[in-house]
Parts: sequence; structure tokens; C-alpha cells
Amino acid sequence: MSQPTESLPARIRVIDLETAGNGPHEVCEIGWQDVVRNGPAGAWRVNEERGAHLVNPGRPISAETMAVHHILDAQVAGAPLWKSVAPGVLRPPGGVVALAAHRAAFEQRYCRPSLTGGAAWICTWKCALRAWPELMRFSNQMLRYQRHPEGLVHELGLPAHRALPDAYVTAHHLRDLLNTASLEDLLAWSREPGLLPRVPAGDHRGKAWGDLPEAAVRLLAADRDRDVRFSAETELGRRGEAPPAPAHPPLQQALF
Repeated sequence: MSQPTESLPARIRVIDLETAGNGPHEVCEIGWQDVVRNGPAGAWRVNEERGAHLVNPGRPISAETMAVHHILDAQVAGAPLWKSVAPGVLRPPGGVVALAAHRAAFEQRYCRPSLTGGAAWICTWKCALRAWPELMRFSNQMLRYQRHPEGLVHELGLPAHRALPDAYVTAHHLRDLLNTASLEDLLAWSREPGLLPRVPAGDHRGKAWGDLPEAAVRLLAADRDRDVRFSAETELGRRGEAPPAPAHPPLQQALF
């Protein structure tokens, strides 16, 4: 049985990764920034626990990803491998109540449960969609400049697309989310697909779900994108309508 969140350490470690490509062992940098709570019922704050490690990805860094983070092969040639670096960052002494990242599904591809000890994850992107639906964009950097989080030191959040500065920026979003909603809410929202406040593409792009005719919502409830599908299904539920049946039975049913 899992421990209640109240009995766990009041620390959440924000993680950001830079990679050499898209393979399962291609991390070339990990950065972290802790967010802690002042007492059982206190406010959450960004503390001084932060850092970064370069990681040897075991292969050349692609030009495409190098153009994003500007990490060179020569800089990581003598760095430790991912399996040596990851456990000490993901499972720090004293433990964490959760790990967090912006669009955490990306970090979770590399930070497997065997490395994290099965820690829960908070996705600040998914939570921002719920907490601040009035905003127009939800990338890490757009949240930074739309919201101007209190206490964020501009220079510490630069350069963008490096692991430590990005983790530092994300931590300020997480702090504000934790002081807006409960930890339990953030964990629950993070387990579900993203609840998009507006239609992201197509003929109804930019419209709120409540402004769409039912036929359009039903069409989007069958979309290939799981976040669009979930958002449309949620709107149908709000209207008291059942979502459409899946176009194809689940693969497991087809096999048996």
C-alpha cells in the first residue's frame, strides 16, 4: 500500500533533460530544481537545491538537437553514463513526494521507475491547462513571460533549452500551481490526458469547447490526438452526453 502524501518528504524535484536524439539511452544533460513546503500546511517555495550534470549519451549528438541545446560531443565525451548519473538525481537522500517536469511524458521516457523508485510525476503543462485556462499558450517559456512568476531571476532561467535553466523556470510554475491547487489535484490531473481549454487546430481552432456545436465536439471526440479526444469527451460529459464508441476495439480484445 502506498504512503499518504502527508507522510512523505515535502520536497518535489523538478527535472529537465536534454538529449542526443530520441533513443532510450540518449540523455546528454540532466538538470534539477527543488520545490519545498514550509511545514505541513505551509506555502511551497523554490529553494537553493539545484544543479545539472552532463551525460555521455553513448552516441553522437544529432545536428537537429544540437541546434536546440548547443551541447557539443566534445563536452560530453568524458561525462558519466546515464545509468550512473540518474539514480543520485532522481532518488536524492531524504526522498521526494514526487518528481515534476513540463510535459513530463518526455522525461518519463528516460526516467524509468527502476531509476526513480516508482515516484509519482507532476506534469506542469497539464496542470497549467487546468489552473490557468485563460492563457493563450502553455509552453514553459510562454508561461514564464505571460505570468512573470514572482522571484524568478531572469538570468538563472537562461539560456533556454538547457537542463538547469529550464528546470529552474518550471519550478516557479510548479510552486505557483501548488499554492493554487492541492498536491493531490496536481497528481490527479497529471495522470490524465491534457484538458485543452480551446480547440488547438482545424476549422474551430481557438474556440472554447462550450462554443462548439455538438456535431463538432463529437467529431473531435474521435480525434487521433488523445488530448483533443479527452477534452472533447469531457465537454460531452459536461453537456450530459455520452462520448462516441471507439472506432476499433482495443487491441487486447482483438487478440483474445
